[in-house]
Amino acid sequence: MRKLVFSIGLIFLALAPAAHAFEVEERISVGPADARRVLRVISTGDAEFFEPTLQDFLSDLPDVRIEYTVASSGEMMKALDQEGLNMDLAISIATDLQTKLVNDGQAQPYSSATTERLPVWARWREHLFAFTQEPAAVVLSRKALDGLPLPENRQDLIALIRDHPERFRNKIGTYDIRTSGLGYLYATQDARTSETYWRLSEVIGSVGVRLYCCSSQMIDDVASGELAMVYNVLGSYAREKSNTEDVIVLLPKDYTVVALRTAFIPRGSQAPELAGLMIDHLIARGWQAAPGAFSVLDDDSWSDDTQALRRIRMGPGLLVYLDALKKAAFLREWSSAVLR
Repeated sequence: MRKLVFSIGLIFLALAPAAHAFEVEERISVGPADARRVLRVISTGDAEFFEPTLQDFLSDLPDVRIEYTVASSGEMMKALDQEGLNMDLAISIATDLQTKLVNDGQAQPYSSATTERLPVWARWREHLFAFTQEPAAVVLSRKALDGLPLPENRQDLIALIRDHPERFRNKIGTYDIRTSGLGYLYATQDARTSETYWRLSEVIGSVGVRLYCCSSQMIDDVASGELAMVYNVLGSYAREKSNTEDVIVLLPKDYTVVALRTAFIPRGSQAPELAGLMIDHLIARGWQAAPGAFSVLDDDSWSDDTQALRRIRMGPGLLVYLDALKKAAFLREWSSAVLR
């Protein structure tokens, strides 16, 4: 089948009706322009990574076109929950926000032989389905670490920064968790696992930290030498984008937080059957959409130390840190530690 891919940039956005105020990062259209059926997807996943998987899905569906919209997890939440945007499938790595949308009645149920194959921890209420496991990683510049011991855990990182502050002064990056949904999720899960998170945050803050919205830019800045280290970035992106001659991708051996990339069918979906087929495809082959990620159907053999894995569990427990007062208190503590 001939597949047509259209990248839609500023011209598209300028011509599009201003019916929704959420911020779009990118839109692409995959499939024939005159397709009889359309699947509308909103996702936090970069289009460059997801496009091959979308094309693969369409290989047996010549009458379908996919309109793929990329937005941050916060903007996606705004679009679906506050603005009532009609989409057929919602995909995000911010499992807590996905859980909240489902809990608030924004999803419809789906079940298939494929979803039944999922481990219990990879599905919730027959509404929310995980298809990748993506560990939070530390990415380090080999040049910055020249002559220094390679850290293996957070205590090692603390000692390294304290003993060699000149190597890391204003050269450490991490998520701005005030605006990044994934960054906030990683931080809260990190903090609830160990108090070491706060000690490391204070040490990072003491030498000056640079805040980012996205993993890709952080990883690129380590590879270029602009940064010496980034903390809590998507390990999948790090493994895919990094040149091992320039950087080291570390999964801390004390514990590694593992995020789940999930999908659900929004309540207002106009193509729930197609959306369900796409969920099945993602479960079966979705790890290809996040190169460097691991399938939820795999065992934990990808990890050198399965005891160190701290997989984020879907369910109401994730809603605790989304409470307005709880979130405000956490952000105050984070700001006090990191922003000096």
